[in-house]
Amino acid sequence: MPLLNAMASTIVEECLYDEVFLKERVLEWEEFRDFIQLWPPEQVASICRVEAESIRKTARLYATEIPAMIVHGLGMTEHIQGTEGVMCLVNLALLTGNIGKPGTGINPLRGQNNVQGSAHMGCEPDNLTGFVSIEEGKRLFEDVWGTSVPTMKGLNLMQMMDAAADGRLKALWAIGYDVFLTNPNAHATRQAMRSLELIIVQDMFLNETARWFGSVFLPVSSSFEKDGTFMNAERRIQRVRKVIEPVAESKPDWEIICTIASVMGKGQFFDFHCSGEIWNEIRTVWKAGSGVSYERIEKEGLQWPCPSEESPGTQVLHTETFPIGKRAALRRVEYSPTTELTTEDFPFLLVTGRTLYHFNAGTMTLRTKNTVLHPADFLNISPEDAKRLRLQDWNRVKVRSHYGEAVLPIRINHSVKSGELFATFHTTEVFLNCVTSPHRDSYESTPEYKVTAVQIEKV
Repeated sequence: MPLLNAMASTIVEECLYDEVFLKERVLEWEEFRDFIQLWPPEQVASICRVEAESIRKTARLYATEIPAMIVHGLGMTEHIQGTEGVMCLVNLALLTGNIGKPGTGINPLRGQNNVQGSAHMGCEPDNLTGFVSIEEGKRLFEDVWGTSVPTMKGLNLMQMMDAAADGRLKALWAIGYDVFLTNPNAHATRQAMRSLELIIVQDMFLNETARWFGSVFLPVSSSFEKDGTFMNAERRIQRVRKVIEPVAESKPDWEIICTIASVMGKGQFFDFHCSGEIWNEIRTVWKAGSGVSYERIEKEGLQWPCPSEESPGTQVLHTETFPIGKRAALRRVEYSPTTELTTEDFPFLLVTGRTLYHFNAGTMTLRTKNTVLHPADFLNISPEDAKRLRLQDWNRVKVRSHYGEAVLPIRINHSVKSGELFATFHTTEVFLNCVTSPHRDSYESTPEYKVTAVQIEKV
């Protein structure tokens, strides 16, 4: 966050902003201008461990080489100020007019295929299908669904864990997500899972959540065994077609849900016979996607908004307005440093993340030949730290934090800074999330996977 504020400060100080765009599309410019003067690169260089002149050069490059695009990964949001970090990126785009035009914008990279689509189909606790707010869509959805829509906001995953631990949540139905292996601070997750009375796991393989806590396991088909749609990060909706029959007794997710609804006496609300029928209902309640029919995306995808069969879709968003109106406000974000600080007892900062070769918890990819490319989790350490601790490649070490410990081999890596460590969290043998902290982003409860103070010792 300080780095991004310092870039914005440079853009304002050196008058590199887009005056026309600020006048037409931006609010609270004067207030932001006064605030950001308190964040020159020289002030934040020591916090970021980046030279002030490097920050200035980066800001100049972004502001003057138009169009400029910002792309960020999950690591951007996995801090206690993750959401505010994205706000700072939006500030840079608004200042320079790098939004609403081809080759610009803030573009988050998703961690797995169709994460964008699943969120957009109503998996978030305060939005309906199509990312429509409950207030906005309540009447239409009730007419189409033939039942009432709750007005109380639901819980996100981390809030569910809190509610389970407190006894307020009794049951969990996990579809396509290994909650136990993926969540941070595995000891807290274990406690929450043990408090639940019923845990249904619906997945392709028996994952750790099912293995340790599951009451019922429902085997599902892969994307090669069913029809449907995927949505990617550029809002493009594409067809998925079945190429092989489902293995054994596995079934598509939608068919399992419809069957259970029928057994529970709610079959009239889930009376679907194919994925195309479900998609047509989605088009009915989601006006911005109503023009995306299966026929139109038979050969190539379409980008929403696509409100009619005649619409070609929308390649660039925000050309004239934002979802909140014609103008968006610059956000004045103060810095709240993490409480995960190094000490004499915990002298390293551990960063966790993924590799190119494995999805998330490795539920699928660890069962493939990808393990030849990346067979296990490693602890990456700088040559300087390895030499000081008399460690060599493949030595096994115990990593301990305030929250737990894990054992894994080290790999000396010249791209890792002294005082920092990096490790992936894919394998159950290591179970690295026994080490990560309980801290979360204050807006969205995203766990702070990227900063944990740890110590290491040779096993």
